[in-house]
Amino acid sequence: MSEMTLSEVLDAPDATGVSPRFAVPDNWKQGRTAYGGFTAALLLAAARRVQADLPPLRSALINFTAPVTTSPDISVDIFRQGRNVTTVNTQARIDGKVVAQGTFSFGLAQNSHVTVERSAPAAPLPEQTDPYFPPGMSRPPARFFGNFEVRLIDGHLPFMGADRGYVRVWARYRDPAMWTRPEGLIGIADVLPPAVFPVCRQPGPNSSMTWICNLLSGAPRTRDGWWMLETDLTSARDGFSSQVMRGWNTDGELVVDGMQSVVIFV
Repeated sequence: MSEMTLSEVLDAPDATGVSPRFAVPDNWKQGRTAYGGFTAALLLAAARRVQADLPPLRSALINFTAPVTTSPDISVDIFRQGRNVTTVNTQARIDGKVVAQGTFSFGLAQNSHVTVERSAPAAPLPEQTDPYFPPGMSRPPARFFGNFEVRLIDGHLPFMGADRGYVRVWARYRDPAMWTRPEGLIGIADVLPPAVFPVCRQPGPNSSMTWICNLLSGAPRTRDGWWMLETDLTSARDGFSSQVMRGWNTDGELVVDGMQSVVIFV
């Protein structure tokens, strides 16, 4: 399939309606499946079409159950519509089998006397940092990575045998059309390789299982599409790893906070 930007995928004719069928172009592949952030963005796009006046997205729970090898059929159901929160479930199927599921909670802002912030770590500006992968590399190891501009702030590349599984970057879509779309943030928040990879001493396959994201702003915004993203390894044992993932805007405001479980075969 020819290459497409994420905005082109979301706006294609087959992607309209309550049960859209999105294309899975080759440039969004990661091994034999689609990039996880791409799959999550498709599920969110389908969920947002179930009702025109949904509140802002507050939380997402994604289950990656099987490889997304081709265009999935996505079904959408409203689990519950309460006074403050609406919960929408989505399932992506290929040949009748579930390959991914997303449960999204949309909520109205509430009056509260509690405000707690976690400011971004100090960092140089995006234009003052080096590319995540060396400029001489002909192409990134994962094809989907070419849809993003990623610049290294702190941490190590994969398979360096590092003491800590930690990476922090500036990242943005190469397509400016995705800088402000609601699906854009969840689509880019998974861009980094698994946090366990820097401590690995040799390459090997991996597979994300579950990913929870909490959205901390009703209208996430940042300058020129740049997000500061970090992934931090919590534990790795018996081929399963757990990592914390966060994202700040260029004003240093935390906008997405999450955790992901990843199976590693190395």
